[in-house]
Amino acid sequence: MARFVIVPQWQGSPSSRAMQLIDGAQAIAGDLPRSSCTTVEIPLEAGEAVETGVHRFSALRRSRELLELELAPIAEPVMLIGGDCGAAVGAVGHAAARHPQLAVIWLDAHPDLHTPDSSPSGAFSGMALRAVLGDGAEGLALHTGIPASRVVLAGARAYDPPEEEAVTALGVHTVDAAALTDADALAAAVAGTGADAVFIHVDLDVLDPAAMSGVTASVPFGVSLPDLIASIGRVRERWPLAGSSITGFAPPSPAAAVDDLGAILRIVGALA
Repeated sequence: MARFVIVPQWQGSPSSRAMQLIDGAQAIAGDLPRSSCTTVEIPLEAGEAVETGVHRFSALRRSRELLELELAPIAEPVMLIGGDCGAAVGAVGHAAARHPQLAVIWLDAHPDLHTPDSSPSGAFSGMALRAVLGDGAEGLALHTGIPASRVVLAGARAYDPPEEEAVTALGVHTVDAAALTDADALAAAVAGTGADAVFIHVDLDVLDPAAMSGVTASVPFGVSLPDLIASIGRVRERWPLAGSSITGFAPPSPAAAVDDLGAILRIVGALA
């Protein structure tokens, strides 16, 4: 049975609805086997930047410390349920420690490739993938980052200019949202990394708004739910799953949460 770690972190989001990410993480957890779930009690306070260029850095750093303490004794793959997608960085680090040739698949409408210097908001969620690469504020970026040659950014369609430049300069593999209609496209990109295991991150805004309404920043022309499930399935047929994360669920009401949970649980099933 899968191990689930619930991290209702909201401090990394730039959205005015950020605290609804707490409700979203708890709603997903409510439909998972209770005996397989552990919740990380994140700080209540918003936190301060403390001259890092990362909004709410102090709270985010404390959340990372608590997550790392929770993950340290766990030897098997873990599925992290967020919260904002910055919470996934620590889970990637946990998987990479066990699989030195890990590839990271980052399924997200946004590239999350900002640095503290380039980010217009200072929100860590927009820096999360850059932190996976080992770039960014000390204490949030992975100490030993994943090489860009083993990172696949898929479904992204809302780039800021510095992120467009970063994709080219760093050499991150990309798969457009439209290309994911071919169930083999994602697996083909992973094959190009030479990895022997994968971590799969799903920010729910990678889905088309018609398939998922409870996100903080919907972006049109996203991936359909069947195409996402099929793409994940093809990858899992070929590589061991070293860990995974699902983030970005921010339902505006309990009733709205119910409308989206069926889709989310299908993604959980594809990963678990």
